[in-house]
Formats: sequence, structure tokens, C-alpha cells
Amino acid sequence: MWVVGFMSGTSLDAVDAAVILTDGERVLEFGPTGERVYTSDERRILADAVAAARDWNWRGEPPLAAFEAANKILTATHLDAFNEVISKCRVDQIPAVAGVHGQTVLHRAPTEARKGETLQIIAEAAMSEAFQRPVVFDFRSHDVAEGGQGAPLAPVYHQALCHDLEGPVAVLNLGGVANLTYIDGDTIFGFDCGPANGPIDEWVEAHGHGRFDKGGAGALAGHVHEGLLAQWLDMPFFGEALPKSLDRYDFNASLARGLSYEDGCATLTALSAAGVALGLGLFPKPVSRVIACGGGRRNPALMLALKERCACPVLTAEDMGWRGDSIEAEAFALLAVRTLRQMPISFPGTTGVARPLTGGRIFGL
Repeated sequence: MWVVGFMSGTSLDAVDAAVILTDGERVLEFGPTGERVYTSDERRILADAVAAARDWNWRGEPPLAAFEAANKILTATHLDAFNEVISKCRVDQIPAVAGVHGQTVLHRAPTEARKGETLQIIAEAAMSEAFQRPVVFDFRSHDVAEGGQGAPLAPVYHQALCHDLEGPVAVLNLGGVANLTYIDGDTIFGFDCGPANGPIDEWVEAHGHGRFDKGGAGALAGHVHEGLLAQWLDMPFFGEALPKSLDRYDFNASLARGLSYEDGCATLTALSAAGVALGLGLFPKPVSRVIACGGGRRNPALMLALKERCACPVLTAEDMGWRGDSIEAEAFALLAVRTLRQMPISFPGTTGVARPLTGGRIFGL
């Protein structure tokens, strides 16, 4: 079936939309893509919801007013992205259903003492009405309730993309957080391996240089503080066994406090690359290549650091003929079909759940 998927990441930069033809296992055809960039005011409202969620941290009553304001923005901007892709569709490509990730405002990984928690906000009824079609959403909660990490969920889509590649290979998503997928035939592993763009973007914005390190200019002009980097890499997360997941703010720009702007950019960028290199060492076999997706692949300083630190070639999604800005949106399109077909979307090797597990909820069907 033709389906449209949506992703709004923790970087709070835009809604990505993508249409694919899929049976939940393979991508049979790629349809149009679209993007709706958040305005400064919209981004502030979404950031306020994230801040309110972090202050709440599952204690007492949730900050519903902040979530309601953010959900109005999410519905309106997702509708803009939806209208853009629909306007580009052939008559036979019009999607029958939408897979919507929602906006992650809080995530807490499980421990031996308690299950994890995860929250993606979405006004599913309003969105379904706006789209005039069913919406599949809430992809992570069932996994977390069953003891899983709730992340990452894209590995089964990465497996679909790599079905013709000789394994093992790794797919790397560089969003606010970095996550790795290991694919070797039917074997898949996936986990968050460290921070990616999140702390770098936060550092750049705090210093008044925009919302991200454009062209990697700050990092390329700075020097890596190797002593500080070694301290960061000694943090407990990097020594944890698989599976593991991160909240966007588990690593933040305060790590670089005391460094110059340029050295902070360089050292935070090195941390992202070093986390990936350490993550590759947790796979059962060495991979033949790493394929980078997500916004971080556009940062020359980060890509250079990855190539220096990883023991295998580092390619981009475009090197493989993939649509690098749309892969997560495409993933939630495929996951929507898997939900409709009651197929697993998370696995012991990806989230640590005890058995392959379906997930997601459906509104409007």
C-alpha cells in the first residue's frame, strides 16, 4: 500500500514527510518527499514543551497546557508537509494511511530496578481529521511497557534498505542522538551510541552563531581538548552493554563549559564521532562500511571526524542512492504498515525486548 510517514526529530528543525509503496517488509517504490521547517516561534513553543516535560519528569501531573500548545503546532505543520507531498503524488500514489512518530519530549532508559519511560506527544484525532485518513502513532510505548528501550525503531527499515547489500554493514543515523544499526542478512542489532548533533547545536546557538555549526566551520577552526574528551568517554553510558538508549539531553552543551567557542565545537564533534567508533566495536563482526543518514551527514567536520576514528569506510546515504533527509520519515511509513499487519517493529537485538514485538496504535480506521 502507499503510505506517508512523518518525523519531527529532537533537533526541532522541521517536519519531514515521505511517501513509499511498501508491504511492511520491502520498499517497492519511492514516492514524493516534503519538509516543513519550523519558524522561530513554532520552535520556541516546541522547546517549551520539551522543557516542561523535563521539569515534570513523570512526577505529579503532566504539563498538559504546554503539550496542548505544542500539539497545535505539530498538527498544523504536519498538515503543511502532508499537503506538500500530496500535491506531488501521482493519482496512483495517494497514500491510504499516515504513520506519524510525534514529538519526543522525554525519554528515560530502563534500569535493572525499573522499566523505562518514553513520551511522544501528538493530537492523533486532530491529525487524522486534518489528513482525512487513519493515523498510526505511539510506536514506542508498547515496547517500553514490555521492558524494552523503546529505541531505536528504524533498524527494521534499514534492513529493508540494505536487503541487496552484502553484510555486515552499519547504518548510522545522526540526529540529536546518534544510533547505529547492524545488518547481516536476517540479523539486526540497533542502539543509541552517543550524542550526535544535539550538544553541538545547543553550543552553537548559546554562542549566537545560529542553530547549527554551518559547514562545520566552528569545529574546523577549533582544537579538540583530548583530556576533556577522554573524561567524557569515561562516562558510564559508553561502558554499558547493549541494548541502550538516550534522551536527547543526557549529553548536552554544558559538557564543554570553559572552552572557547571553536574548541567547544571541535570537542563536542569529536565526542559524537568517538561514540560511533566505540559503538562499532560492540557489534558481533566488523562491518564493511558505515552509511550515514540524518542531518549530521551534512556537517563536514563531523564526517571528517567519523572517517578518522572509524576503522571502515564511512559513506553517506546519497552514496547509496538513498534519500538521506527522508529515511526516518520513510521508516515510520513502513512501521505504520507493519502495525496494520500486526508485524513486529522492535526486536531483542534492537530494543532489548524479550521477543519480537508489534507496536503502534491506530486512530481513524
